[in-house]
Amino acid sequence: MTEKQPLGDTKPNDDDTKGDLVKQEGGDAVLQAEDPGQLDGHGAVQPTGLYKRRWMIVLLFSSYSLCNSFQWIQYGIINNIFMKFYSVDAFTIDWMSMIYMLTYIPFIFPVTWLLDKKGLRVIALVATALNCAGTWIKVASVKPNLFPVTFLGQFCCSFAQVFILGMPSRIASVWFGSEEVSTACSIGVFGNQLGIAIGFLVPPILVPNVDDMDELAHHISIMFYITAAVATLLFILVIIVFQERPKLPPTQAQATARSIPPEQYSYTASVLRLLRNRPFILLIITYGLNVGCFYAVGTLLNRMIIEHYPGEEVNAGRIGLTIVIAGMVGSLICGIWLDKTKTYKQTTFAVYFMSLVGMIIYAATLSLGHLWVVFITAGALGFFMTGYLPLGFEFAVELTYPESEGTSSGLLNCSAQVFGIIFTISQGKIIDSFGTLAGNIFLCVFLLIGTVMTGLIKSDLRRQNANLLAKAAAAKQMSGQDNGTTTLISNQQPPPSQP
Repeated sequence: MTEKQPLGDTKPNDDDTKGDLVKQEGGDAVLQAEDPGQLDGHGAVQPTGLYKRRWMIVLLFSSYSLCNSFQWIQYGIINNIFMKFYSVDAFTIDWMSMIYMLTYIPFIFPVTWLLDKKGLRVIALVATALNCAGTWIKVASVKPNLFPVTFLGQFCCSFAQVFILGMPSRIASVWFGSEEVSTACSIGVFGNQLGIAIGFLVPPILVPNVDDMDELAHHISIMFYITAAVATLLFILVIIVFQERPKLPPTQAQATARSIPPEQYSYTASVLRLLRNRPFILLIITYGLNVGCFYAVGTLLNRMIIEHYPGEEVNAGRIGLTIVIAGMVGSLICGIWLDKTKTYKQTTFAVYFMSLVGMIIYAATLSLGHLWVVFITAGALGFFMTGYLPLGFEFAVELTYPESEGTSSGLLNCSAQVFGIIFTISQGKIIDSFGTLAGNIFLCVFLLIGTVMTGLIKSDLRRQNANLLAKAAAAKQMSGQDNGTTTLISNQQPPPSQP
């Protein structure tokens, strides 16, 4: 699909595709008008287009995903400080992270239904509104006796996450062409990862471990006010900028999905079809095991580092930052690699196996007494474990096409939240009783199981097959037109000779 010069503006929620596309006026469309290679189910020409606005949409989504994911870990990474400020135990602070996982499980199905019925713009507005409300509730909670208030604010932010976490693959499919969809999904996941990275880095810097409670309250208040200001700005930007979908579908696969009448779509039937899809069920389990391990490592990182390196809260945050930054690089590399090679099964398996290797090395070196070693091994672990996130999303879309991307990614994330809660609680108890090595070996066992199960997934790339069939049909149609023209010329009678 080639890009042409900007031709027209598109209004939010405007999906009118009638008329000569070249004559559309105003805006930012980059169009491929009347491409005979794009056909609907009846052989009619289906115009497709790419819009420059697609980059603005995915970057804005990535930004408000960042703001939300930052708050997931902002309590856990300085859990000893919040334990002192609110006079609660470590397990209670762990729940400030685990509430993100718990909230997701019951709400993902109604939210996915709402996505299918109302579309991306409504979901984006609700997500940013809830996130903004949660941040301002936290601003009002900076007193030692107001832990329930700060928990309420965290709950609002965790509810907002339900409207965010499964969106990268949906935005990529709705807005991006087949040669860039995996890269776009990686950019969407990138925001979530960057937010976690900032969540590891910034709270230990903004909130030092001081004994004076008034000074500590002042530092916590600054962190909460900064977060609330950013969340408010992003909410306003979503109201002004975020668009439902492009006027034209970016690919033949998306054009086919659009052609399904709403009255013929059943959310319940879609979920049931997905649950009967054996390769996808295996992916749900393996994705949950991998990401659940990541959630457990992130939530308990401060406890693990402080046990072996007392007083190193800031370095614990920097190690968390290293994990996520390395994972962001891994995500982008994997996304670009998938767009170039389409080797979904092979890439997913390789990255999963390397996540297992990285976890084993991290577990073996954590207690050596050298922080620089921990930085290196944690970075290697993050590169593969966090880099796996967009791979799972994109592989799921391939296995489940033409089902809704929001539904498939929602099921993946639901699995991740369930395993995340189980692993976080279990590993925390194991660390308390047997130490960090036993806790990390516990995670290694489940990553090994996930690696074996990933090798059993059948690579049924339905979305790629749909695009290939469309191209084949286009080539056949063009060939037929050329043959018809040749036949017409050859059958013409020669003009009568002049006397």
